[in-house]
Amino acid sequence: MIIIPAVDIKQGKCVRLLQGRMEDTTHYSDSPAKMAQKWEDQGADLIHIIDLDGAFAKEVINFDAIRNILEAINVPIQVGGGIRDLKTIEMYINAGVSKVIIGSEALYNPLLVKDACKQFQGKIVVGIDARDGMVAVEGWSQTSKTRAIDLAKEFESCGVAAINFTDIHRDGMQTGPNIEETASLADAVSIPIVASGGVNTIEDIKNLLEIESKGVTGIITGRAIYEGTLDLKEAIEISK
Repeated sequence: MIIIPAVDIKQGKCVRLLQGRMEDTTHYSDSPAKMAQKWEDQGADLIHIIDLDGAFAKEVINFDAIRNILEAINVPIQVGGGIRDLKTIEMYINAGVSKVIIGSEALYNPLLVKDACKQFQGKIVVGIDARDGMVAVEGWSQTSKTRAIDLAKEFESCGVAAINFTDIHRDGMQTGPNIEETASLADAVSIPIVASGGVNTIEDIKNLLEIESKGVTGIITGRAIYEGTLDLKEAIEISK
């Protein structure tokens, strides 16, 4: 299982949100690139980057900061936030991004995901964010009537590299991941699942490792490594 540190970008700075609320922002660094370097130095094999402004604006906002990250580190990055068309995906791939995350648009326009998977094989990740099991969109400001599991099944055979599954109630709260919902999603599809939301301590990593056999292949961690309740090096070591 791979442990994936998150670098969320708002107005060019590295921040974390509580449950996706832009008004509940904790600022950690003026340089997202330096934070990415820090996590690379601690052993990360992949960095998770989100353009928070882009997620709300429905277009790329923090491309310069993301390009700075690409220039600063050697490990791959995956990027999400404001990705609504093939042109944007191509821009990121051409810039050197390893994987592109399609979030809200996966619900609105599933054909985009399928077309992107054909054009950029192995490079498309679907981000499914759920509130009480239902898909949330538009930077988590709206909750749809579509079940997370049903949306995941939509992409079962189109070549999606992974599904990043976030329980919004847990995100940034350090209350522990939603093991049950993550396991249910992994059971429902053959696509690799990356768990996100709620990770706080090394015990949470151990608990998620218990469902690795179901197809949970990664864990995204944010606030816990920034606040120091989780040691990234230790998490990476026990997950190998």
